Amino acid sequence: MAASGQHSRSAIHVVIACYLGWMLDSFDFFIMVFVLDTVARSFGVSIGATAFALTATLACRVVGAVLFGRIADRYGRRPTMMINVLCYAALELLSGLAPSFTVFLILRALYGIAMGGEWGVGASLAMESVPGRWRGTVSGILQTGYPTGYLLASLLFIAEPWIGWRGMFVAGAAPALLVLYIRRTVPESPDWVAHVAASREPMLSVLRRHAGLSAYAAILMTAMLYFSHGSQDLYPKLFLARFHHLAHGTVVTMMVIYNLGAIAGGLFFGWFSQKIGRRRALAIAALLALPMIPFWAFGHGVVVLAIGGFLIQVAVQGAWGVVPAYLNEISPAAIRGTFPGAVYQLGNLFAAPNANLQVWIAGWAGSDIRWALAGVIAVVSVVVAILVMLGRETRDVKMGRERVAAE
Repeated sequence: MAASGQHSRSAIHVVIACYLGWMLDSFDFFIMVFVLDTVARSFGVSIGATAFALTATLACRVVGAVLFGRIADRYGRRPTMMINVLCYAALELLSGLAPSFTVFLILRALYGIAMGGEWGVGASLAMESVPGRWRGTVSGILQTGYPTGYLLASLLFIAEPWIGWRGMFVAGAAPALLVLYIRRTVPESPDWVAHVAASREPMLSVLRRHAGLSAYAAILMTAMLYFSHGSQDLYPKLFLARFHHLAHGTVVTMMVIYNLGAIAGGLFFGWFSQKIGRRRALAIAALLALPMIPFWAFGHGVVVLAIGGFLIQVAVQGAWGVVPAYLNEISPAAIRGTFPGAVYQLGNLFAAPNANLQVWIAGWAGSDIRWALAGVIAVVSVVVAILVMLGRETRDVKMGRERVAAE
């Protein structure tokens, strides 16, 4: 009984650390989204050139997923996560001190490597450390770290006129403090400890044996990343600020509102997936976006747009709330530190053209960005639902101590 209580306390610390790791990673990423124009003016370059910093970050995330994932599979989830957090915090700080635009771009690419490693390592550590009955709920909690980080960055953005874009990046170094908490309270994954000796099979060998699974997961994650980026990246600046001419304070308020919807959706559908299964919960959440599109993209007035933004993110991040559990459950155990993060970041790489695609659609529609937003979300919500229903149900897969006990 005492051992069970100790395991539960340890699992709670793991969940808190992994949630904070992803939340603060997201916080650092979205700082760049909000200061694109001011960074461009500071260095005397175009917004298009500055936007390449986002592309570089997204493209390099897959490198980080493989690099840090392999380190986690070989040396453990816990030390790898600590190194990972220190790396992305340090690179965020250095970005705020960059003396030139070239140095800034290099730092943002390196930040992408660090950011790319955190999600997969943290998710595998959490999923392998919690009891099976917790996994759906914990999956939702972990994924809500992303919109919570977005929300925190939105709140910091209020201070941008006073602290400047450099001050925002300096504030983004705060995640380094998380390492102290991980070092003091977070144990290593029981799955990794029990099977470290058996986890020496080369990654490429494992992937060859699971080539179909790897391709399926990467395609699903590509659709999922179009789902999230298509609903978020252009919405604050190009849709709310430029198309609807909303004031800075109103845009920030709207971002806070729809991120609250994202948090609610992730928590609910993560928990719901433990009741009805991962596939059905994810598909229901994805299809829920369809009836929300008229309010979100074509609504008139701040109130309707705020409601639409809240509801669309309930659907989008509700679907994402199932993903940490689902990817870890379908992952080959020998490369679980690498597989979820790698396919997730491959999806990011393939979805990197989303902003350009939506800008092109808007131009084709007579500079009406509403059709770009609505078109992408309508298509990918259906694609996500179809893809996930083609996969297998994983809710009852054994991991962590349950898997060790069964062997």
